[in-house]
Amino acid sequence: MKNPKGKVYLVGAGPGDCDLMTVRSQKLLSQAEVLIYDALVDIPQLELIPVTCLKIEVGKRGGKPSTQQQEINRLLVEHCHRGKQVIRLKSGDPFIFGRSSSEIQALIAADCDFEVIPGISSAFAAPLLAGIPLTDPVMSRCFAVMSAHEPDALEWEALVKIETLVILMGGRNLGEIVWQLQKHELSSQTPIAIIRDCGRPEQQIWLGTVSDIVHKTIGQSLSPCVIIIGEVVRLREYLMQPEITNRIDLPVTPNHSQLPLAGNTILVTRAATQSGQFSDRLQELGARAIEMPALVIGPPSSWEALDSAIAQLSTFHWLILTSHNAVDCFFARLEASGKDARSLFGIKIAVVGKKTAESLRSHSLQPDFIPPNFVADSLVENFPDKLQNCKILFPRVESGGREVLVKEFTAKGAQVIEAPAYQSCCPETIDSIALAALRNREIDIITFASSKTVQNFCKLIEQSPELSRSQDWLKNVCIASIGPETSKSCYDLLGKVDVEAQEYTLDGLTEAIVQWVAENQT
Repeated sequence: MKNPKGKVYLVGAGPGDCDLMTVRSQKLLSQAEVLIYDALVDIPQLELIPVTCLKIEVGKRGGKPSTQQQEINRLLVEHCHRGKQVIRLKSGDPFIFGRSSSEIQALIAADCDFEVIPGISSAFAAPLLAGIPLTDPVMSRCFAVMSAHEPDALEWEALVKIETLVILMGGRNLGEIVWQLQKHELSSQTPIAIIRDCGRPEQQIWLGTVSDIVHKTIGQSLSPCVIIIGEVVRLREYLMQPEITNRIDLPVTPNHSQLPLAGNTILVTRAATQSGQFSDRLQELGARAIEMPALVIGPPSSWEALDSAIAQLSTFHWLILTSHNAVDCFFARLEASGKDARSLFGIKIAVVGKKTAESLRSHSLQPDFIPPNFVADSLVENFPDKLQNCKILFPRVESGGREVLVKEFTAKGAQVIEAPAYQSCCPETIDSIALAALRNREIDIITFASSKTVQNFCKLIEQSPELSRSQDWLKNVCIASIGPETSKSCYDLLGKVDVEAQEYTLDGLTEAIVQWVAENQT
C-alpha cells in the first residue's frame, strides 16, 4: 500500500513568545508529526506540539557545533516521503536569514509538497518591544536590516548614510561593528540599543552611544541580540511608561526585572497536556518556565467497570471526582456510551479542588460538595449526607490510590464502586530540554502537583547517570509541593521540601513560590 503523501511546513516561530506567533503557525505545531527545529527556537514553541511528535534538534546556534545543512535537507525529505506532516521550525521568519533556500530546493528536487508560513522577525519585534520605532517622519525615513555574522562583507560606507540600522547576529562582533562605524565617520554620539532575548522573561537592554557601548557591555553575554543604531533610539524615553524610562540606563528591562519571579528558572512537572496554564502564570510573574512532563494520561486497560457503572447510573446516590483527569475521562466515556449530563439527574456530585470544580462546570454542572482544604481524604469527615447504604461511584486512576478514602467510606456503611477511568504512566524518556537545564544547574525551583509526579520525576532522573549518582545538583534547588501528600513523597524520595502551598491548588502553589522567592532572594 502506498504511503500517504506527506508535507513539509517551513514555519516562523517568531521572536520567542507563543503569543507572538501566527494563529496558523500555532495550529500547525499542534498537529505536527515530526518537528525539526533550530536551537534558537525558544521553549514555549516546543510545548505546543503533541506528545507523540518526533522532535529533532538540528542546532544552528552560532559558535557551537551545528547539524550540516545537507543532513537537515535529508531529514526533511525522508520524513516527508514517509507520509508525515513535518514542521521545520525556524526562529523569527523563515525568509529573514533563515537559510530556507537550500531546504526548499531539496524539497523541490525530491518532489515533496511544502509550504512556507511567515513569522515575526526579531528585527521588527525587538525594537518594538523595547519602545523604539524603526521609522519616524523626522528621525528615520528608512531603515536597513543586516546580518553581522561576517561584518567585513558589509558595505559600511553606504550603511552609515542610512538613518536607522538594525543588525542581527552581531553580539560577538560588537567591537568590529563599532570600529567600522567610527572608521566611516558615523558620529560618536549616535545612540545604540542592544536588545538580548527579545520578548522573553529574561530580555535585557543596553543603551549607549557609538563611543561607549562597548565599554558598557564588557563582560556581558550579548547573543542572541538585535542591535539598533540611530537617533530613533532616543524616542524610547518618550514612548515607554515613566517608571521604565526613569531607569533607562539599567541593563535589565525593568518591566521584567520588577516582576516577583524574575530571574528564576522553574521546572514544571505535570502531565504533558496539563502544564500550560500553570507555566503561563509563572512566566507572567517573570519566571522562565521549563516543562518536564512527568505523567502521560491515557485510557485504562479496560473500560468494562466504568461502562457497567454508567449503564446503572440511576442506582447511584453520589459521584465523586477527585481530579481534572477524572472529570474529563468520565464525561468522555459517558458520551461514548450515548449519554450526557442528563443521565446524572438525581445524583449528587462531590469534587476535590477548585480546578476539578472548574472542569465540572465546563460540562454545565455545579458540584454539590467540595471538601475544605481541597483534600480528598477530608471528604468522609465533612461529607454532607449519611453514608449508611449510600451508593457511591468513584471513577479514578487505574493504578489505584485513595485507599484510605475508600476504606473510610466503606467503614461508615457506604457502598463504593471504584471504576478505572484513566491511567497515568511515566513517560518513556526525560524531556531533552529539561534534562539539559538540570545538568547545567539552570533550575532554581522544581514544582510538584502530585505524589505521582514526584515518583515519576525520580524514575526519569535515573536515566541520567550524572544526576542519579549524586544529588549534589539538588542542594541549591527549591522543592515546591502543592500539599501534604505530595510533600511526603518529596521527603521520602528527594529528602526535602522547601515550599508547601497553604491552599492545595496551583494558585496556592504559585502564591507560596512567590512568597518564598521574596523571603529568600532579596
